[in-house]
Order: sequence, then C-alpha cells, then structure tokens
Amino acid sequence: MIDVAIALVAVLAGVAGGWLIARRRGRAPAGAGRVHRILLPFTGGAISRRALDASLRLARAEDATLMPAFLATVPRHLPLDAAIPLQCELGMPLLEAIEQAAARAEVPVDARVARGRTYRHALERLLEEEPVDRVIVSATGNPRNGLTDDDMVWLLQRAPAEVLILRPDFEDHGKLTGATVG
Repeated sequence: MIDVAIALVAVLAGVAGGWLIARRRGRAPAGAGRVHRILLPFTGGAISRRALDASLRLARAEDATLMPAFLATVPRHLPLDAAIPLQCELGMPLLEAIEQAAARAEVPVDARVARGRTYRHALERLLEEEPVDRVIVSATGNPRNGLTDDDMVWLLQRAPAEVLILRPDFEDHGKLTGATVG
C-alpha cells in the first residue's frame, strides 16, 4: 500500500513539474500549430533590420529555429554547384551577423546558402529540400534588389508554409550588413 502511494506521488510530482517548466518557459505544447523552423531568405549583402527583428521575435516566442538563407544566383553558363566567390563575399558575413544576433536573442539557427539561376529558383529549390513552417520576407522598395513583386506572388501561391511579407519602410534605413554585427 505504501509502495503504491509513493509511486502515485512520484507520478503526480513529475506531471506537475513538467507542467510548471513548460508554463514558465512559455512554450506551446508540441503538436498541431507548433512552428519548428522559420525561413528568412535574403539576397545581396544586406537585410532589413525589421525583417530580422520580426523573425527573431517570432522564433523566440514560438521556440522555433531560425533558418536564414542566402539566395545566390549562378549564371546559366556555369553548373549550379560552381564556386561563386564574389556572392559569398557578400552573403557569408551577413549570415554570420544574423547568427550572432540570434545567439544574443537565444534563438537557435540553421543557416543555409541556396543556389539557383534566379532568386526565385534558389528559393524554390530550398523549399523543395527543406521543410519549413513559416517564411518571412521583406518587400523591397527597389525592384532591382532582391525578390520582385512577382516572386512575392509566387511565394504566396506556392510556398508549402505560412508566408509573412513585411512591407518596406522607406523611413527605416536600418539594414543589417555583414559589416554591421549588431
């Protein structure tokens, strides 16, 4: 009888402890609706500070992993796996800066470099290879930089994940570059 009472108290203490830990951390229980990976694609050597901050806030609130992805274009006369040193000089320092910002925010990171003939092609290939629950992109005020309006429409129609598009803030000049680590 005493053994049964001790076992019952141990089980109840374990359940209560698990509930308290989950509540204290503010984590949603695993299951439907849980966001595991948030994709943050970017092109070139800069990313909107607003997009990065929003991604970090959501990843932290949802206990998700941030997956920053540098979208690199490879010219058609080269194979997709060809070396692209000039693009990497732009993208890799920015990936490092994003990883450092995520570390300060205590958000896990799983960075990627996606290659394609166009930015959309690189994003399409990445979405086919990597499961993500949410994609966060920043629209650009300059259609020659980054993803175009047509790319955004394609993303909304075809991405196998929730898509958040942040409108450009022409007053906000807060761009994170590889040289800006904070």
